[in-house]
Amino acid sequence: MSNNSYPCRAGGEIGRAQVAQAWACGLEPEPAMNPILLKPNSDGGSQVVLKGKVWKTLPAREYYEHSDMLWEVVMDAYQSLASRFDVIIVEGAGSVAELNLRRVDLVNLGLATRLGAPWLLVGDIERGGIFASVIGTVELLQAKERSLLRAFAVNKFRGDRSLFDEGREILEQRTALPCLGVFPYAHGVHLDDEDSLSIPAGPAPAACPVGQRCAIIHFPRISNTTDFRLLTKATWITQPVDQDFDFIFLPGTKNTIDDLAWLRSERLDDWVLAQYQRGATLIGICGGFQMLGQCIDDPLGVESSRQRAAGLGLLPVRTTMTPEKTTRVVQARTPGGHAYSAYEIHMGETSFDVADSSPFAYLEGGTREGLRGERIIGTYLHGALEDATVLAEIGIIVDDQPAGGLEALAEWFAPFGRRFEELFL
Repeated sequence: MSNNSYPCRAGGEIGRAQVAQAWACGLEPEPAMNPILLKPNSDGGSQVVLKGKVWKTLPAREYYEHSDMLWEVVMDAYQSLASRFDVIIVEGAGSVAELNLRRVDLVNLGLATRLGAPWLLVGDIERGGIFASVIGTVELLQAKERSLLRAFAVNKFRGDRSLFDEGREILEQRTALPCLGVFPYAHGVHLDDEDSLSIPAGPAPAACPVGQRCAIIHFPRISNTTDFRLLTKATWITQPVDQDFDFIFLPGTKNTIDDLAWLRSERLDDWVLAQYQRGATLIGICGGFQMLGQCIDDPLGVESSRQRAAGLGLLPVRTTMTPEKTTRVVQARTPGGHAYSAYEIHMGETSFDVADSSPFAYLEGGTREGLRGERIIGTYLHGALEDATVLAEIGIIVDDQPAGGLEALAEWFAPFGRRFEELFL
C-alpha cells in the first residue's frame, strides 16, 4: 500500500520501494514484482492496481471479498518470476502477526506458508520495544509459520553495537532462533521513501536564506513524495502559517478534487494565493498542476464523488478525469537545455486554453510539456525536481544532496551475506 509508485518501462506501475529492490538486484522493474498495489484515495478506500494496471477502486472490506481472485494474481506473479530466477526475495507488508487478517492474508505469512518459504523476522530497534516485538511475534505464530522461521535480525541500531550483545543473547534464548545480525543505522544513506509516513509530523523551521525558502503542501492523499527528496530544508504545511516563502509546492495526490476541497476547508487556498501575491513562485506537480488550472471535471467518478471543482485559476488549463491512467518514463530537457529522466503517473487529460505558452520542459521529439508562467509552474513530470540542475534553473539551489543508497548499503551489509546464505539458501 503506497502512493509512491513508478512506471515500468514495459508498461504498468509498481511501488517505488519494489523498484528500488529491483534496481538493487540489477533488474528492470516489472509488474510481477508488485502484483497488487493499493493506492489510498479516501479514508476507507483504495485504487487497486493489479499487475501494473488500474482494476477498480474499493473500500477495504470489499477488497477482502475478492481474496480468492487476488490469490490467483499473486501466485501467477510468483510463478512467472520463479520460472526465470533462482532466488526470489518476498517482502512482507504490515505486521507478521495480524491475527484478525490471518484468514485473508495475501502479503505476509499466508504467502510464505503457501510457498513453504523460509523467512526472516526483522525488528526495528529505533522504534523501541524490540524485545516485546520479537518475542511476542514468535509467541503468536502458528506451528507451520514457526517451522519456516529461520532467524531474526535487529535493524537500525545506533552507536556501539557491542552494547546490545546481552540483548541479542536474551532474544536468541527466548526465541530459540539465531540472530542474523544487529544492523547499524546507516547514516548518510538515502533510500526513496516508501510512502508519506516519512513526512515530518509538523512544520520545521525554515533554515534557508531569503530567496530559497520552500514550503510543500501536505495533502491528505499526497502521492510521490519522492519528488522532494532534495528539498531537505523545506517546511511541510497543513495549515496557514505566519511566514513568507519564496517557493510553494503543490504535490501530486490520489484524489485531486477532494484534496482541493481540503485545501479550501483549511483556508490554504487563500494562504497560497497571498504568498503568490507577495512574490512566491508556485509549482504544481501532477494533481497540484491540475489544481492550479481553471477547473477539474470527474464526470465518471474516477477519483471523487464530486463531479466538478473550480481550480485556483492561476494557469490556463482544464482537466477531465478519465478511466485510463498515463504511466510512462520519459526523457526531457529544460528550456535551458539540460537533459534528464522523469516519469508520468496520472489520471486525467489536461487541455490548454492558450496555445502559445512557455513549456516546463521539452520531451523527446520536441513535444512541449507543462507550463511556465510568471512565478508559476505546472508539470506532470515526477522526478524532475529530483534533479539539482532542474531546481537550479527554477531558482532553487541545493548543496547538501542525500547520498546514494544501494551502493552504500551493500558495503554496510556485505559482512552478513555469508550468514544469510547459510540460514536461507
